Amino acid sequence: METTPLHDLNDAGLVKKLPGFSNGYATVNGIKLHYVIGGGGKPLVLLPGWPQTWWSYRAMMPILAKKYEVIAVDIRGMGGSDKPAEGYDKKTMAADIYELIRQLGYQQVFIVGHDIGSMVAFSFAANHPDAALKLVMLDIPHPDESWLSIPMIPAPGKITDKIDEDHAFQWWFAFHQVKGLPEELMLGRVHLEHDWIFHYLLYDETAVSRFDRAVYVHAYDHKDGIRAGNAWYQAFGQDIEDDRGYQAVEMPVLGIGGPAHKRLQAYLSRKASHLTLLKAEGSGHFIPEEKPAETAAQIIDFLQ
Repeated sequence: METTPLHDLNDAGLVKKLPGFSNGYATVNGIKLHYVIGGGGKPLVLLPGWPQTWWSYRAMMPILAKKYEVIAVDIRGMGGSDKPAEGYDKKTMAADIYELIRQLGYQQVFIVGHDIGSMVAFSFAANHPDAALKLVMLDIPHPDESWLSIPMIPAPGKITDKIDEDHAFQWWFAFHQVKGLPEELMLGRVHLEHDWIFHYLLYDETAVSRFDRAVYVHAYDHKDGIRAGNAWYQAFGQDIEDDRGYQAVEMPVLGIGGPAHKRLQAYLSRKASHLTLLKAEGSGHFIPEEKPAETAAQIIDFLQ
């Protein structure tokens, strides 16, 4: 089987594929964060989710950079950023982003998040409202009380290998709660879980190519990468506690839902005072990769 040279999978190699963008690093909140920056205009922060990195926004970044200064960030525990032992609650991770934008010289930013990044983006808006001009959340809301009743056993007779929007089978939410064992089981085998997740959650499985998957495996297939990625899930209990204290955010909010559209709608109908909600038609969970041009256009229209 043909393998991709490691230098092509590193951030230095990846950023060469995006003319006009460059890698950056900043020490914030006691850790080092990696980001990729390019374009010009008002700052637009992009936060990715599991099992990905900043690379998940690769197709959207050149489009958005025509109007904005785009900063795609590897959040705490991801890719080229540090993977400390603690701090994976979304409130702490939002503080990371707040300190980053201050270091970059920005007072206010537009902020977009997908998956785990969407949770961090909402926490940023809730905890640092003066710094968030507008908020965009892609497919996943911030954890709330309803997450405590997510079923771990599939509904009888429902398919479990492709997403059913009304009967999601999110077994990995429980698996990722386990400390220590996943690192031992998955080391050298991260691609097995990734491929299952992409099969389950993508409508168009070609949207995440063999090369893209190699990028993500390279980012996660070591004990610290597995541990840190799982730590985002292990912090859901604290995130739920924090959410109990969050009032509705007042800045304009755009929610774009894929398979989790109904869950996103239910959350934002309570937590966003000025909400625009769209459905990513024909897209699975990985909206930035399945519908990059359409999503970038929707974001640009909303931010204007």
